[in-house]
Amino acid sequence: MVLAAGSVMADSKDDVKAAAAALGSAANYTWQTTQDFGANSPFQPGPTDGKTEKDGYTTVSMSFGDNTSMIVLKGTNAAVQSPDNGWQTVAEATAGGGGGGGFNPGMFAVRQAQNLKLPAVEAVNLAGLAGDLKVDGDKITGALTEDGAKSQLSFGGRGRGGPAPTVANPKGTVTFWVANGKLTKYSFHVTGTMNRGDQDMDIDRTTTVTIKDVGTTKVEVPAEAKKKLE
Repeated sequence: MVLAAGSVMADSKDDVKAAAAALGSAANYTWQTTQDFGANSPFQPGPTDGKTEKDGYTTVSMSFGDNTSMIVLKGTNAAVQSPDNGWQTVAEATAGGGGGGGFNPGMFAVRQAQNLKLPAVEAVNLAGLAGDLKVDGDKITGALTEDGAKSQLSFGGRGRGGPAPTVANPKGTVTFWVANGKLTKYSFHVTGTMNRGDQDMDIDRTTTVTIKDVGTTKVEVPAEAKKKLE
């Protein structure tokens, strides 16, 4: 029975990885990422909309309050667009430290560009952070390990040149949906307390990524962005 349970766990992880690989090998696809920081959060970010083509361009549009920014990537190169500065390369956007204090849409876009993982890649990473995965109806689900939950809680929490935040009581779950051998959706929920300096911040975040238009997505890139990537 123990061997059988281990086999199911291994097969479930393999199923997720195979479905992500099938998505990654597709000619193109569209996705949307939403984040819910819980009812007690003073803010809720808007959705992130992405389109990607194999060995070509990836475009990402993000909204945060009244600000909308866009990223275009090709290979290891990225161009970012913000309301104040238009299209810039990452080097241009970060020149001089990227501006003063407060929310900076350009720097926000740069950080997103530098940390972006396409869904086909992020799903494999999340499967690796889970202790085990089991089939539950039309989905594959399981708990994140303590280290896995901690990595998702502290991701992006490091300030400019500052130390990484400490995380207490990290917990998390992850769920994947697969149809016809391809990944169609995944979601992960993490909770814990993150400490930066002398301030504790309770985190309760659910991230959901929905994938669609596999093989029929058209990636349109602004001419100004293409020039920055030449």
